[in-house]
Amino acid sequence: MTDAPSSANNVVRASLLKISEDTVLAMADSLDLRAHSKVSAVVGVPLRQLQQRRDVQAFAASAPIAAVKGLLEVLALAPLEKIIGLLGDHADSPNFEQLSGAVDEMIASGSTNDDVIAVLAFAVGDAFPAAPSCRRLLEEREEFALPKLPDVAAPSVLAAPREVSAEIREQRKNRREEEKRRKKSASTARPLRTSRPKNVAPPRNEASTSPPAFPDVPDVRRRALLTPLEGARFDADHAFVGSVLVVDVAFDAQDPDQPEVTSKERPALVVAASNEALLVRAIYSNPSPTRSLFGPWRRVGLDHVSYIDDVRVIVASEQPETLHRLAVLTTAEWNALF
Repeated sequence: MTDAPSSANNVVRASLLKISEDTVLAMADSLDLRAHSKVSAVVGVPLRQLQQRRDVQAFAASAPIAAVKGLLEVLALAPLEKIIGLLGDHADSPNFEQLSGAVDEMIASGSTNDDVIAVLAFAVGDAFPAAPSCRRLLEEREEFALPKLPDVAAPSVLAAPREVSAEIREQRKNRREEEKRRKKSASTARPLRTSRPKNVAPPRNEASTSPPAFPDVPDVRRRALLTPLEGARFDADHAFVGSVLVVDVAFDAQDPDQPEVTSKERPALVVAASNEALLVRAIYSNPSPTRSLFGPWRRVGLDHVSYIDDVRVIVASEQPETLHRLAVLTTAEWNALF
């Protein structure tokens, strides 16, 4: 039995290695990832690469966590509905014994270990109330124990420089010179525009040839695309969407120097909200593979260059109006992030 990974993101990644490779690839192949589908590049590109390269290990270990979580969520959808039905009134926050019993019932009724692992890992990754019990099941039951993540280097997105021969370089230079000469001769042959005397009115049909003025189109804020589970829980049109709030964001892993500290207050952008919780993208002072530059950091009142995470996390807040609001993003600022 191997040691289960400690951080929530590592649990999500390792679960794809534990689940049957055929199951993972079959689910990836079933996804519509064509260019016109509404899938962000940070999710769609790695999933398309998985469809083509068939390398589940590399995808699980090195793809952006948003893409890994997205695939795991699809794997967990059906078995999650089943375990919710088995838990009944305890579905919102089951204890360990209730969850363990429901898992046993799932397997007895025909569910596979892959189904159970997908649900447990997804609950850990999305910080469900039952996440501690799910983690305990993954750690204590050998059939669910997750493997250690391999060390896989992320593939480079930069192509190797192409060798260009001296002959080809000379041909390109000659073409550029010929193009310059052609443009110069065309400009000298163009007749000069003559001005019309001021007392001569233009022809009657000349005014009608001017292009019509287009009406101003108001800026429209893009609507955040939510997963099915997020859409069932949160409102993408909530009044707090677009606000940068100071919230308490949980750590992915325990700090060995301060094990008692499990979260930290930091700014975060509200993507969707409900009366009980917020779905946010946290803002950090350091970059990482899942973070991009947060352009309006200075305008919203932050005192240093900041980076916004692609990963969306849930923050419990029964009274979001009591939180410290730094600013509300403009339409242009919001659309640059979505």
